[in-house]
Amino acid sequence: MGIRTGFRDAAPDIYRRVRKGYHIARLFVDILRRDEDFLALLRDVSVKSRGTSEKECPLCGFTGFFEAWGSPPRWNARCPSCGSLERHRYLAVFLNRTPSLITNGAVLLHFAPENFIAALLKKSDIRYMSADLARDDVDLKLNIENINVSDGQYDIIVCSHVLEHVDDRRALSELRRILKPNGIIIIMVPVTGCDGTYEDNTIRESNERLIHFGDADHVRVYGADFMQILTDAGFHVRVNTAFGKEAVKFGLIMGDKIFLCRKAA
Repeated sequence: MGIRTGFRDAAPDIYRRVRKGYHIARLFVDILRRDEDFLALLRDVSVKSRGTSEKECPLCGFTGFFEAWGSPPRWNARCPSCGSLERHRYLAVFLNRTPSLITNGAVLLHFAPENFIAALLKKSDIRYMSADLARDDVDLKLNIENINVSDGQYDIIVCSHVLEHVDDRRALSELRRILKPNGIIIIMVPVTGCDGTYEDNTIRESNERLIHFGDADHVRVYGADFMQILTDAGFHVRVNTAFGKEAVKFGLIMGDKIFLCRKAA
């Protein structure tokens, strides 16, 4: 009895699976050999996924090629050293560029705190507090739609990529309420090039939200009217946009925005 025959007889189920896998692999190789365009596409994706040019991370100081991240993948998105993504690095660049924004002794509340940004904020001489509804590793368990905090408590609130997950009208009203009269809120959300915001309260299932809003946890897709949404919520707004050489250097999304909001009278 040969080795092949003995293996087939001793473990027929495993043998069938191995044989099937072998034929599938051969078929895939044949397809690649025949379709040069598809093979070229795979090569291009493989190369770009490892980075298209060297970048610099303002959070950990790494210089080199950033990795692809997301679905579909975004090239140069993830720092291989600290794991930061574009929005983390842009907020870091913005805060480093505007050190006077956070004054000594300020009371700061950070919603859904990203470790990258939390570490950066804690370097300042401030009273830092983190908040989230679901997480246990925060200072305060707070529902951003119904914040159990007295009025006018915070000088600065950082709210990055949160509003697209919640009832943003209620959340913005609550954020404004707990902000001191001269306080500021730093807000980031994903904004598309569309004129208006797309939302539909009848879309509730995760798979449907993924199809409509690009993420299973998102409840809307913001458009150019996000500025008006903030204004209607009672804020004066200044917009900062990732652009040009700075965006290229730090691997940012060109056109990504930070909304600096102050209480309107």
